Amino acid sequence: MLSIIVPVFNEVDAIEPFINYIHNEMDGHDVELLLIDGGSTDGTLEICQDKSVTVHKSKITGRAAQMNKGASLAKGEVLYFLHVDSLPPNGFISQIEKHIKGGLKSGCFQLSFVPTHPILKVYAWFTRFNLTIFRFGDQSLFVARKEFEVVGGFDEDLVVMEDQKLVRELKKITRFYISSKKIKTSSRKYFTVGVIKLQLIFTAILCMYYLGVSQSNLVKFYKKLIGSE
Repeated sequence: MLSIIVPVFNEVDAIEPFINYIHNEMDGHDVELLLIDGGSTDGTLEICQDKSVTVHKSKITGRAAQMNKGASLAKGEVLYFLHVDSLPPNGFISQIEKHIKGGLKSGCFQLSFVPTHPILKVYAWFTRFNLTIFRFGDQSLFVARKEFEVVGGFDEDLVVMEDQKLVRELKKITRFYISSKKIKTSSRKYFTVGVIKLQLIFTAILCMYYLGVSQSNLVKFYKKLIGSE
């Protein structure tokens, strides 16, 4: 069984098409969908209720804590962590099942942006390389439960870069696979902030993280330049 775990927080613009897409893909498969809310106040929960989707509440707002909460509730032996603004490729469930049956224990999809842009195509091109610095949550992540538990799940002390740390730990105990299939993620924030500016900000945060800058200062840096989380 595959458990799709999705952290949500004020996703009113994206949640309905996301649910529709995932439900369509789930048809005919042994899959469960777990939405873990971090305290939405914008109508997200009402939309989920209208769609007859149960939302589980996390006491802590933060992707790491919410995803760990989802893992603790999951019934599946394979966990698939996904963001609301990212839509996995058609047939992704069969793809993950094939990879797991083939002996893989963890992996993700390559990235594509919607709407696209020539520079964003360059950014996305780099996600084909199996280097941890190119691994972020918008690519999603599938992992066998056993391996997820061995590495201790997501580090809840991390507000940002929780995906980087988890992938780094997984690579110590198992092979990490990059699928040739592409997940489509929203580029809305890139166009709002600026395609080059936002990527420079993300790159700076990545470098600061590996240089040991505190999470509080990383968040302050991000908020100062972006204006929101």
